[in-house]
Amino acid sequence: MVKIHQYWVYILCCKDGTFYTGVTNNLDRRIAEHQNGRNPTCYTFSRRPVILGYASEYRYILDAIRSEKQIKKWSQAKKLAAIHGGYGLLPGLSKKNFAIRAVSRSLLDTRSALLEVTQCKMELA
Repeated sequence: MVKIHQYWVYILCCKDGTFYTGVTNNLDRRIAEHQNGRNPTCYTFSRRPVILGYASEYRYILDAIRSEKQIKKWSQAKKLAAIHGGYGLLPGLSKKNFAIRAVSRSLLDTRSALLEVTQCKMELA
C-alpha cells in the first residue's frame, strides 16, 4: 500500500492584524498548537486568537516549503488577496508598479478588512 503524503502551507490571521505563514503535515493539530499557545517563543503566542485565513495542500514537502518561502515574501495586500480568494489580483500585486499597488491597497484596505473578517469569523465560532 502506497502512503500518500499531505503537507499544508497556511496563513493565519492574528488578532493584531498581522499574518503568520507556516507549513505542516497536520493542519488541524498545528492550528490548535497556535491557538493553545504551545510555544511561548512563537510569533503567534501573544497575537492570539488566530484564524486560518488560507491553506493550500501539497503532496511533496519540498513544494510546500518552496510555497511557504514565497508567501512569506508577499506584501500584506497580496496575502489578504489570497485569503479572500482574489487570485486575479495577485499578478498585479507582484509587479513593481506602485500605481497598481496603491489602488490595490485602497481597494483591499488591508487592516480594516482583516479585522472585519476576524470579527465575523470569531462571532461565528
